[in-house]
Amino acid sequence: MKRNREEGTMEIVWQTPANPPQRHDYVFRDGIRYVKPYYFEFISHAKNRWAGKTIVDLFTDEFKGRHRDYYVSAVKSGRIQVDGQTVSVSYIVQPSQKISHFLHRHEPPVMARNVEVLHTEPDVLTVCKPASVPVHPCGQYRKNTVVGILQAEHDLAPLFPIHRLDRLVSGLLIIARSASKADTFRQQIESGAVKKQYIARVMGVFPEDEQIVNVNVNYNAREGKSTAEGDNGHQGNIPLKGKTACTKFTRISTDGTHSIVSCEPITGRTHQIRVHLQFSGHPIANDMLYLSECVSHRSAEGLTADRAAAKFLLKPNLHEICVPDSADDPIEDFSIDPMCTNCPNLAPKGYDGYEEGLWLHCVKYSGPDWTYECPYPDWASLG
Repeated sequence: MKRNREEGTMEIVWQTPANPPQRHDYVFRDGIRYVKPYYFEFISHAKNRWAGKTIVDLFTDEFKGRHRDYYVSAVKSGRIQVDGQTVSVSYIVQPSQKISHFLHRHEPPVMARNVEVLHTEPDVLTVCKPASVPVHPCGQYRKNTVVGILQAEHDLAPLFPIHRLDRLVSGLLIIARSASKADTFRQQIESGAVKKQYIARVMGVFPEDEQIVNVNVNYNAREGKSTAEGDNGHQGNIPLKGKTACTKFTRISTDGTHSIVSCEPITGRTHQIRVHLQFSGHPIANDMLYLSECVSHRSAEGLTADRAAAKFLLKPNLHEICVPDSADDPIEDFSIDPMCTNCPNLAPKGYDGYEEGLWLHCVKYSGPDWTYECPYPDWASLG
């Protein structure tokens, strides 16, 4: 779709999910990978509670990231449409209508580490996912994802990740090259035939003997945080809300301050390893979301890994930074949109700092007749 910009004669090309990421879409600065802003159509369908509201009231009430004046201008200029048509600011929305919002999209930045291809087969690809990069398009991320980067820099598509790693977690990611192969992997995972192993760098001297934490995990989506619930399901006569969860931990090494621990989750709950390590008294050493309040040492190595828990973001170690030829491109090589609430910055508001990856790394997945592994990260050495 093309539209003439209201403020000039420059043509705007609107992108959809069908537009694949390209190598020239990225800009690299100080160890950070940015995406050049681009025009994109966001589509939603009117919910029942939206019915009866004017189009401007709907956006003002439901999408609070921008001011009402912006939405008035967006409707008048045709950047907000209903069922593919330009409407007036007083237009009354009906249930199930297609609502389009054409935006100058600014994606959050990620650390500029390579997505290293570890192993290739005709129907399977394994890579080492860098911390801070989401696996696939989600939320504000589309091109700044493992799938997007592999498509742009390695011309690999289509791709079907068969498991997920949290954005701040690094390590082994198994990707099927076909939907049928992905289904085979998922069936094995759902049947419990797949084992997985992570390593973590935790606070303190972890016990030498194998530790098994069998404690319910309750995830609070509003807070983006899980809690461990004792007694595995009951507290007195009050049933707990958490799901059963079990993780096996084995100490690999320790220097008296930190320990490197092998983590084998038997179940797969949100933040399971992180919250079980906290429950054990040895939280991940840079995991501010789960570091106990009794841990008083807050050196740079024990600061933020979660944006939600951080007061500021840290500049990352520049090890294995990806700096392709496009690193010398000027930051000003994208068009400033006069209606955009993020321009002239590359990053969207709230994402102008740095962050470090969580000290949690996936090292191995094994199934009935296959095993894939990933090298250890630098932080796993306590020397």
